[in-house]
Amino acid sequence: MKKYILTVVALVCFLSGWGQETKPRITIIATGGTIAGIAHTPAENAYTPAQLTVETLIRQIPQITHKASVQGLQLCNIASQHMTPGIWVRLASVVDSLFSGDHCDGVVVTHGTDTMEETAFFLDLVNTHENPVVFTGSMRPSNSPGADGPANLYNAVCLAADPAAGAKGVLVVMNEYIFSASGVTKTHTVNPQAFENPDHGPLGTIRGGNAVFYHPCHERPLPEKRFSIAELVYQDLPRVDIVLSYAGATSLLFDTLVENGTEGIVIAGVGHGNYSRQIENSAKKAVRQGIAVVRATRVLKGGVSSDTENTFEGQVVSRSLSPQKARILLMLALTVFREPAEIQHLFDQYP
Repeated sequence: MKKYILTVVALVCFLSGWGQETKPRITIIATGGTIAGIAHTPAENAYTPAQLTVETLIRQIPQITHKASVQGLQLCNIASQHMTPGIWVRLASVVDSLFSGDHCDGVVVTHGTDTMEETAFFLDLVNTHENPVVFTGSMRPSNSPGADGPANLYNAVCLAADPAAGAKGVLVVMNEYIFSASGVTKTHTVNPQAFENPDHGPLGTIRGGNAVFYHPCHERPLPEKRFSIAELVYQDLPRVDIVLSYAGATSLLFDTLVENGTEGIVIAGVGHGNYSRQIENSAKKAVRQGIAVVRATRVLKGGVSSDTENTFEGQVVSRSLSPQKARILLMLALTVFREPAEIQHLFDQYP
């Protein structure tokens, strides 16, 4: 941790030399992913992610110098299926340092698309600054015909430089659409039009760097509770796991997680968050043991409200959050709260 803090301090000192720029100052924080990937040959679908550096990504969009003063930071260079909560905390710490020291006006994070929605939502929950933060990536590697990375990155930088993007929480830009971090999810494995907000749609569009936000009713209020990134740096996040429900599901995985020290379980239920009798019995037992249980759904639309089948005291419902995002909110909630009613209040902010 000491080495990491020194790295952040060195970064801040480096960025402090930008001088008096009239253009918005944008820091691109690169983490890897397909946008930094290289196909084995331009004609092949197979590729190796996380190969290009942030400097190379910036060189691919020379036009951006007309819109912003851009600097790059390589936080890591991994495929996003290897993303970890530890890297989330490091990312949030860097973003906090940049904004607290007034070293940039906005941040863009390049990220693999597999877990982009999770990292973006975590940062949305811990970031206390109103400066724009925008995530982007690509569905095609950098040397693929029709690579979408450069256009996505250009639009993301332009959005981060736009004052209209401030105070809207963390945003995600993909294929000319702007999404909230809480609502966006990946809905296609390979197509460039891979991201949607199934319940509420996008917040707006951005073409050629020009953003248009839809009617304000499409925007969500920022959560009441912000979690302290300064405290999270010095502790491990509580372990929370996800159990999938399906026809014939047993409680074996649920019980195994309880026996091996999980602090919370999110059930990705069928329909309105439903699950088998075996899982129900284990969930009730886990709640009595002080383990947090959140009822979510594997269905893309509708979420889980409190008027579910077979409700029982102590179980939390996910509201509009997907299982993977419910897990993140529960991880953070358990750093502060243990009572189900207090945890439910946090989820109720995502109707």
